[in-house]
Amino acid sequence: MGVLPRYLHWTPVILGALVATALSSILLAFGATIGLGISSTAPTWRDASAALWILSGLYLIIQAALSFGVGGYLAGRTSFGLAASDSTEIEHRDGLHGLAAWALAVVLGVALAALLGSATLTRSGNNVSSARTSAAEPLLSYELDRLFRPSRRPANADLSQERAEAGRILLTSSSHSGMSSEDRTYLAQVVAATTGLAGPDAEKRVDGVIASSQSAIAKSRRSSVILAFSVAAALLLGAVIAWAAAGIGGRHRDGAPVPHWMGVHGSGGAYRREIA
Repeated sequence: MGVLPRYLHWTPVILGALVATALSSILLAFGATIGLGISSTAPTWRDASAALWILSGLYLIIQAALSFGVGGYLAGRTSFGLAASDSTEIEHRDGLHGLAAWALAVVLGVALAALLGSATLTRSGNNVSSARTSAAEPLLSYELDRLFRPSRRPANADLSQERAEAGRILLTSSSHSGMSSEDRTYLAQVVAATTGLAGPDAEKRVDGVIASSQSAIAKSRRSSVILAFSVAAALLLGAVIAWAAAGIGGRHRDGAPVPHWMGVHGSGGAYRREIA
């Protein structure tokens, strides 16, 4: 424990992590503003092309590289010099500061996302009773609107329970076995009873909504896979960039040359620093 305070200083680590988290939040907000979103609760996100999904994933990776690069550089640049003449030991020590800043920034980002998600769920729970909602409501809200769209709406009609039950049934349409004939028949009966449609018309509407639900669920799964892969790639790349950027920051701190592979003119070989 006596070596740790001399080898790892938490003030530069915290500074780098806070800057990385703030810059990442700004870039993510900017990306969402210009429409680089992989998924959304709005039905219009399904019209997004595969190119937009890929572009959104690349933007997520680029913003992470930039954010963690700046945070890692600051962590290495502001850390205290190590009383050692071994350049490899100095580089490892600076890289450790960048990696620590990356890890702390990831934890802060996850905590911030969890707080925002919890606030959103709490606000939604205050508006609608959880007993009358289902997991399908955000994803298949448009399909449920189509399913229970009457020719003329009865006065004070409350279809919350019917929508929740229909949503849970529609989610089974994406399973390997698909929706059972019993569920399809029951759903057609519910639609006929609540909308006033004739039996054949209700079955036709149910079939159309089932097909639309299968497409929406498939697109949601694809976007989730792209999002998960992009997040994992961004975090892994961010760790590497934070380590390298911290090394560059440490070299600038000590006035040492930067190798050519880092993209800055300087000596490409090993070097020695004189620590006062």
